[in-house]
Amino acid sequence: MLASLRLTAFGVVDEADLELGPGLTALTGETGAGKTMLVAGLGHLLGTRADSGIVRRGRDRAVVEGRWVLPGHLVDRVRELGGEADDDEVVTLRQVSQQGRSRAVVGGAGVPVATLAALLGEVATIHGQSGQMRLSTPERQREVLDQHARPARLEPYRAAYAERRAAEAELAALRAAAIERAREEDLLRFGLAEIDAVEPVSGEDDALAAEQARLSDLDDLRALAAAAQTALSGSESDFDLPSAVALIGQTRKTLATLADRDDAAAPLAARSVEAAMLVTDLAADVAGYLDDLVADPLRLEAVGQRRAQLAGLTRKYGATIDDVLAWADDARSRLEALTGSDARIDELAGRVAALDRQLAADAADISTARRAAALDLEARVKAELAALAMPHAQLRFAIDEAPLGPHGADRIELLFSANPGSAPAPLAKVASGGELSRVRLALEVVLADDSAGHTFVFDEVDAGVGGAVGVEIGRRLQRLAAVSQVIVVTHLAQVAAFADRHFVVHKASDGQVTTSGVRALDDEERAAELARMMGGDAASASGLEHAAELLARARRA
Repeated sequence: MLASLRLTAFGVVDEADLELGPGLTALTGETGAGKTMLVAGLGHLLGTRADSGIVRRGRDRAVVEGRWVLPGHLVDRVRELGGEADDDEVVTLRQVSQQGRSRAVVGGAGVPVATLAALLGEVATIHGQSGQMRLSTPERQREVLDQHARPARLEPYRAAYAERRAAEAELAALRAAAIERAREEDLLRFGLAEIDAVEPVSGEDDALAAEQARLSDLDDLRALAAAAQTALSGSESDFDLPSAVALIGQTRKTLATLADRDDAAAPLAARSVEAAMLVTDLAADVAGYLDDLVADPLRLEAVGQRRAQLAGLTRKYGATIDDVLAWADDARSRLEALTGSDARIDELAGRVAALDRQLAADAADISTARRAAALDLEARVKAELAALAMPHAQLRFAIDEAPLGPHGADRIELLFSANPGSAPAPLAKVASGGELSRVRLALEVVLADDSAGHTFVFDEVDAGVGGAVGVEIGRRLQRLAAVSQVIVVTHLAQVAAFADRHFVVHKASDGQVTTSGVRALDDEERAAELARMMGGDAASASGLEHAAELLARARRA
């Protein structure tokens, strides 16, 4: 429910405040006073496109502020957006600058205009000429019928339809990529076969490189090892050549003698024994190393060939054998995924087929519910239209079979005929503006229980009708206002008389600038306004008497 509406520098309205409430609220005033500006202001809160032309001359921006009492799920949504709520009350704001820049605020948090429109669109609807045009669209006609039919399978159908679209899109993508996947599979399998044929081992390339270097340098290694052995153990051909083993042996004996004569030399003697053992072991190890340095041309050739095989892999699959092995692991994982794509295609195809069966069954149930609801809705709207001075009017929902779509398998069109003998034709083509207004009102009255708590704004709903019809319009707005908040901009006293509260829009001019304002009327002022609207003298006794009678009749309705 809209609790209050405030406009600042909005068109001809310099400043306007409306404290609203439940029930029926009437906005009246002379032609050109600016009544429609109030509706336009509310429209800006509901997402109307910003136009710098609505900014009042001499001001830098126009501001529309609405205070709403919202249901719990929308209050939660406001808080998710970063806004604040006072219990269930939320303040929304739309600002338009002279440069055409627009700003929207919900609960103190800046949001995109589309977000504000989506939020308030759940609780408020404006019925003006644009709203009537929207009733002429197949989408809105389907929404109206579904609002009354409430098909039990519609939501499951929509969820299944969305799932089917996603599955179909994935299936199409997998099928389209089948050739590319086959090509990639062949390349991966070839690479893995080439690697498996060589059977590389981690680190093998480095080990073979070291071995090849050793085998290639064998002569130099033997010369060096022999020189080391001679230095350690002496020469078999030159017995006078000193050796490390002989020298350390002599040192050990000398220190042992010294330690016998001086206890202080004992540690030195002990260390010389240890040194002699180390040198002797080293000499043995060098001799063993030298014995192992045997030329092996066949091994050298085998290592070279193996390294050539490994080099063939590292040229294609990685800089080292470890990189090659990593590529092979990745290739095997990718092959599993590619092979799994075929299984996924089968899975998706089966799921799409199952969803098609479910959708067909759900669509049949939805169509049945719509056809039953259409008959009931047509009959009830016909009765309402008869009371609105359209006794011969017919409204019919043409429901034809259509391909499965996001809302079922029905093509829905609202057909209308205002006169006897005229075949019903598409509403958008045959209904006048006044007829569309009454059709819209009749539908809302019939659907009132389905839209309890909603805020409806009617602008020009009484266009082209007279006094008796105006009474019926007022009566039906009053009935709708029993369950919803209704705001009506009207030129008819017969409509305004049914209102629970009444605002009059007035204008003033200083000869250069016209200003509109709005004020609430008490009972006496209200009678005078109704008398003026009926074309009489607002101060005349007869006019006031007629107005009082109209008010009394409306209160008895």
